[in-house]
Amino acid sequence: MPAPSASPTKPPTGTTASATPATPATPTPKGAPGAPGGLRGGFGPVALVVAAGVSVQFGAALAVMIMPRAGAAGVVTLRLAAAALVLLAVCRPKLRGYTRADWGTVVAFGVAMAGMNGLFYQAIDRIPLGPAVTLEVLGPLALSVIASRRLVNLLWAGLALGGVVLLSGHGGGGLGFGSLDPLGAAFAVGAGAMWAAYIVFSARTGRRFPQADGLALAMAVAAVISLPLGVAEAGSALLVPSTLALGLGVAVLSSVLPYTLELLALRRLPAPTFAILMSLEPAIAATAGFLVLHQAMSALDALAIALVIAASMGAVRAQRP
Repeated sequence: MPAPSASPTKPPTGTTASATPATPATPTPKGAPGAPGGLRGGFGPVALVVAAGVSVQFGAALAVMIMPRAGAAGVVTLRLAAAALVLLAVCRPKLRGYTRADWGTVVAFGVAMAGMNGLFYQAIDRIPLGPAVTLEVLGPLALSVIASRRLVNLLWAGLALGGVVLLSGHGGGGLGFGSLDPLGAAFAVGAGAMWAAYIVFSARTGRRFPQADGLALAMAVAAVISLPLGVAEAGSALLVPSTLALGLGVAVLSSVLPYTLELLALRRLPAPTFAILMSLEPAIAATAGFLVLHQAMSALDALAIALVIAASMGAVRAQRP
């Protein structure tokens, strides 16, 4: 699920990050969005978020295909463990020079990541991908309303929520979620709450750790948390070569690439805008379900997608300079 990053310059020791990401006061490192030689203008961070969404939802579709082999918890373990190994090998994060608050932030980020992934995969093991992501995105939408400092963002959040309500009919047997498995729907809502926590702690981690060090360390924390559950459910099935290969593919598509792109985007986007952009996820999930899992989309789904995209565009245009 959602589903790879450089992060802002680490603030002075003892600095406390707020819940709403802000552009660092220190000079932006070379290669960062908005820096010389980096991504310029407002379109760059938005493109990063959209690309992350495409990657994570197609990764989720692939995960659904391999769940019969390893189960939901097993797929989560494969995804997080493989992603952690890749990121640790590439980033080689330093372990010294950080405060207790820095480590607390990265651990909280890892816990949020493990919870978000674990709950989401339990959801899509019970209900279709489209409704699962639709319910999950309510978490970021709630964050956008709570964190917003401009009344116009409430309008865009409401429009996005209207699209989410319409999209709830995708794979769910009509408007509403009455035909969905109640436990699966509850898992999806829980994943949305953890997604909101992920947005907050990913931004804080990005400000405290250089490059992708914080992401790699948080991914390792998430992998350690998920490992006992995955082993208990899948056992030796996790070691089958073909399953390992598919799990690596899920890890790259759903963790390494999207989390990195999202951390890059969070260096230049405030939390409310980022959260409303996350409302694109149900539309992307419906597309992935159609192309990979052969789940048809109705005219109602298309209308919902249009509303969500309109809300996301409005949120970006309303962003403060």
